[in-house]
Amino acid sequence: MPRNSRENQKSHTNIYHVILRSINQQEIFYDNIDRSKFLSCLKVTKEKYQYDLYAYILMNNHVHLLIMDKEDKLSKVMQSLATSYAMYFNKKYNRIGHVFYNRFKSKYVESLPHFLNIVRYIHFNCEKAMMCEFDKFYWSSYHEFFRSATLVDSTKLLKMIEMNQNEFKFFHEEYRRIKGFEKDNFEMEETILDDGLAIQRIKEILKIDNLVDIQNFNNKKRDEIIWKIAKIEGIRKNQIARILGVSERLIYRAVEKNKN
Repeated sequence: MPRNSRENQKSHTNIYHVILRSINQQEIFYDNIDRSKFLSCLKVTKEKYQYDLYAYILMNNHVHLLIMDKEDKLSKVMQSLATSYAMYFNKKYNRIGHVFYNRFKSKYVESLPHFLNIVRYIHFNCEKAMMCEFDKFYWSSYHEFFRSATLVDSTKLLKMIEMNQNEFKFFHEEYRRIKGFEKDNFEMEETILDDGLAIQRIKEILKIDNLVDIQNFNNKKRDEIIWKIAKIEGIRKNQIARILGVSERLIYRAVEKNKN
C-alpha cells in the first residue's frame, strides 16, 4: 500500500500495486460469504471513486489490488474499503478493533513490462502460497478475463497490453512453465514512517505522552522500551535516536542486547 508523503510518491501513470494486510496476520476471510462481501465493498468504492481495477486476489490474510487511481484518491479509496469491510467483519464475528494493519502499502507501476509482471504475479499469489493452481482459484480477477467482467476493467487492460484472451492465457501459463512465480517477489519493501507518524505510533504503543521521559528511565527499562519501538514497522534506528534525543550507538546496543 508508502511513507514520507504520498504526494512525493505519486505515479506518473497513476497505476499502483496495493497490498492491504490484516492486523497480526489474522485471517480476514473465514468463508466465501466474507469474500463476496469484500468484493461488494470493492465494487462500491470503485463506483464511488471511479478508479480502474486491473487485477485482484483475495488471500487468507491480505489482498492484492492493481489500481489506476485516475482522481488521485487512493488513500480515500483504501480507507473507505477497509472501513466498510471491517464494520461488516466485526459485526458478524462479534469483535472490536482493527481488522487491517495500520495503513495499506502501495508501490507505483511505471513501465508496461512491470505492469504485466504485476498482473501475472497477483494472479499467481495463490499458487505461490501453495493454496491451489492459479486458474482454479475462484477469488482472483483471472477468470474475469474469460467471461463477463464484474469488477475488473479487463477490456481496457487487454487493449493496453495489446493481447487477446488466448495470448493473455498463454502469458500466464508460460509463467508456470518457467516457474517464474517462485522467483519473482513484488511484495512491498518495508513502509517508511515519517517522524510525525513514528511519534504517534510510539506514543500509542507505549501509552505515554512525553517521549523525553524515556531518557530518565534506568538502563534496563530504557533498553526494553527501545526494543519495543524498534519492532514498529517502518521505523528506522537513526530515526528512533533523533526522536528520543539519544545516540544511534545507544539504539543499536539496546536492540542487539534484547535480540538475544
